[in-house]
Amino acid sequence: MLLELIKAAIYGVVEGITEWLPISSTGHMLLLDQFVSLGVSQDFWDMFLVVIQLGAILAVVVLFFHDLNPLARDKSKEERRFTWSLWAKIVVACLPAAVIGIPLDNWMERHLGSPFVIAAALIVYGVAFIVIEGRRAREAKLPVGPAPAHLAAPADVVGARASHATSAGQLADARARVRSLQELGWGTAIGIGLFQVLSIVPGTSRSGSTIIGGLILGCSRAVAAEFTFFLAVPVMVGASGLRLVKYVLKGNGFAPDETLILLVGCLVAFLVSLAAIRFLMGFVKRHDFRPFGWYRIALGVAVIGYFLMA
Repeated sequence: MLLELIKAAIYGVVEGITEWLPISSTGHMLLLDQFVSLGVSQDFWDMFLVVIQLGAILAVVVLFFHDLNPLARDKSKEERRFTWSLWAKIVVACLPAAVIGIPLDNWMERHLGSPFVIAAALIVYGVAFIVIEGRRAREAKLPVGPAPAHLAAPADVVGARASHATSAGQLADARARVRSLQELGWGTAIGIGLFQVLSIVPGTSRSGSTIIGGLILGCSRAVAAEFTFFLAVPVMVGASGLRLVKYVLKGNGFAPDETLILLVGCLVAFLVSLAAIRFLMGFVKRHDFRPFGWYRIALGVAVIGYFLMA
């Protein structure tokens, strides 16, 4: 039993990191299962892979509780109104994924869960990150007028060509059309929600698809990442609830050891997610997403190579 709990903790670590970084938790879980397989039934395993996300999503609630709480006593009337508006945008942005994803859930599981589909999604979206960020960096150098003083990249960074990638990324964010959640309009929020639909393809990465959508629609990297975190709350709670219902409707129950495995996985995912979210929010202030693109491509190639040789 101790060994199974250690395995559950390992899955929690991988979930906590890969759920928030745009590198696909599905691709990593697939590889991990080849080397660290839980000694549980197939039904429990299918449920575990989804419900472990509840631990990850709890980290968002804890870290951003004040931002997401419209009833906070220290918020002004205007701030409360903005928070309610933000929640409305989050809910509306989640509708496309719910309307399209829920009916296709079983079909996607049966037909698009192969390692090669996952690898292809990893590579395609990795290339997308590199291309999009490269384009934004090039556009940032164009003489389109100065960025606002409070958003412009520091002069020493801009002037140092040794820091070329960092300064280009900061300038691209400074000239983004949406530089804060207050500037996030309904059209942009719904557009990001439509990009989230792409994440129903395994290996795409929910955070990857919404961040790419945010960048394409003119958001800064910080706004794209933060709105991605917020979108995850209803999406992942809903997906976990749906999977639990399916698990129970199949006549399955929760034995004490299985319950403990699930709890350990969720707890570790929560703790690791706290660090992963803080890391990503700090990372995007200084860097672009191209390193994640290269990592996705490398992982996709590794998945293809492994399963061709298996």
